[in-house]
Order: sequence, then structure tokens, then C-alpha cells
Amino acid sequence: MSLEVRDLVIEIGGRTLVDGVSFAVADGQRFGLIGESGSGKSLTALAVMGLLPEEATAHGSIRWNGVELIGMPDRELARLRGDDIGMVFQEPRTALNPIRTVGRQIAESIRIHERIGRRAARVRAIAEAARVHLPEPESIVDRYPHQLSGGQRQRAAIAMALACRPDLLIADEPTTALDVTIQAEVLRLLHALVQEQGMSLVFITHDLAVLSQIATHAAVLEHGRVVEQGAVGTLLSTPSSPVTRALLRDATATLWRPDGDGNGGAS
Repeated sequence: MSLEVRDLVIEIGGRTLVDGVSFAVADGQRFGLIGESGSGKSLTALAVMGLLPEEATAHGSIRWNGVELIGMPDRELARLRGDDIGMVFQEPRTALNPIRTVGRQIAESIRIHERIGRRAARVRAIAEAARVHLPEPESIVDRYPHQLSGGQRQRAAIAMALACRPDLLIADEPTTALDVTIQAEVLRLLHALVQEQGMSLVFITHDLAVLSQIATHAAVLEHGRVVEQGAVGTLLSTPSSPVTRALLRDATATLWRPDGDGNGGAS
């Protein structure tokens, strides 16, 4: 297993917000964390990245390729971010720096991790912009985030997360702020990039229909605890918990079939 989370507990201000969460993501697997707002799924992702708020404490175990991440010094965690593990945040408007060009932000992690010059980093940034299907990549890298549409900003955020070819991508509700058409385009892009790169994916969402389009297995969270876990096809066909059944009733996305077999999540 590339990522193993065991009995994860996260506390903030004396409150337990994540309570004994456990799951594992195999090499190349597309795994989902799903639950309503406040269920602890985003906090769990931040714990994996070592980006919890200063007032938060984490207990339990998060192992990446057998190496324990909880308690790892910040300097060592910084080496893993971008290089081994990338993350796409929910709202690119806040994830992107408004006073830096898109190209400079895509190139930043490349320059940090690969120690290449500015000119070479710009060439790479253009290539990464093209890879995520940003239009006119040679010119769009010189634009600022406010000059891009919402879908283009999310593609730029994906390019930033994948620029150093991580082995694991964490995508935290990356389509929530997008309309249905752009949402489908971003999901197709993520699916294609994950397959092309052979990396693992942890996809976070509150929408079971969206999850079915991108993940093969998932854990359902409620109030910081895992209430159900298994193949996405099983969650769709025979949900065992009231939470999953409610998520299934509330699913609103139009199902997209990435592999043409009529069940994107059960492949």
C-alpha cells in the first residue's frame, strides 16, 4: 500500500473532529473520501499533507510507503509535498496567489524540487499548462489568476499539483465551485492524468454521483468516523449505512462513463 491511515484522531480546541479514521490506498488506486460538510474528510487530507492548523493535534498513524508522517519534521514533509504527494484544493481562487502569474506558480515547485533555472522552468510551465489543456499555453502562463475563468483556474491548480509528477494526488472537492459542464471536463482530465501517470488518487467530495465517476473504492465519513467502506459500485447498489443511503438520494451529478462500461466507479 502506498498510503495507510490507521486510527487517525485529530483534535482542535479540545474537540475531536476526526475519530479513529482508517483506510488504505494501493499503488495506482483511485480512492474516495465522501461525507457531508464537517465530516472530517478535508481535515484527514490536510493531516496527510502535514498542513493541519497550528492548534490541531494528530494521533494515530499515517504511513507513506512505510514511512510514518505524523511527527515528521516540517522540512522533511516539505520535500514530500509536490514531489511525492500533490494536492488540489477546493477553491483555486484562494489556492492561487493573486499577485503572481499562473506560469510562475506552476514553475515554483519545479524550481524548488528540481533546481532548474527560471528560463527552463518557464518552458516546463508552458508544457504543464498544455498538459492540462489550458488554451494558448504560451500566453496563458503570463496571465494572473483573476484573468482566468473558474475552470481555467482549476486546471492551473491541477498543473501546479502535478508539475513534479507525484505518486499520489489528493483532490479536495476540486469540482464543487464549477458548473456541471466544466465539472465533467475537470473529472475527465483528472481521470486521464491519473491513468497516464499511474499515480494513486484520493478524491474528496460530498457527492456520490461525482465520486462514482472517478473512484473505484471509498470510505464514507460522518462526524469524523468511517461509517462504511468498500467498492464504489457496492456503495451505489447496496449501501449499508443511513449516511450512504442519504448521499445516494442527494446525488445530483450526471453520471459520466470514463471506461465505457456504464459504471465508472466500479471498474
